[in-house]
Amino acid sequence: MDTLLDERALSKLRWRCRRGLLENDLFIERFFARHEGRLTVRLAEGLQALMDLSDNDLLDLLLARKEPEGDLDRPDVREVLALMRQPA
Repeated sequence: MDTLLDERALSKLRWRCRRGLLENDLFIERFFARHEGRLTVRLAEGLQALMDLSDNDLLDLLLARKEPEGDLDRPDVREVLALMRQPA
């Protein structure tokens, strides 16, 4: 879906993305700073799938030490990862 997230859904998503590992939080905050105004439902689903990972597994993906596998190997997840991996 290419429908933009409304303010309530965006707020819930930001809360869901809070992590225990500072490095992950830095990637996530930069992602929201750059893209929150144009986040779609599809991208939010990809981001939520990433948030189901442990902090260390998420960091491995963000640092491109690993690539998505299995259930995570989907276009929405890969697109979110590409956006999150963009250099500062």
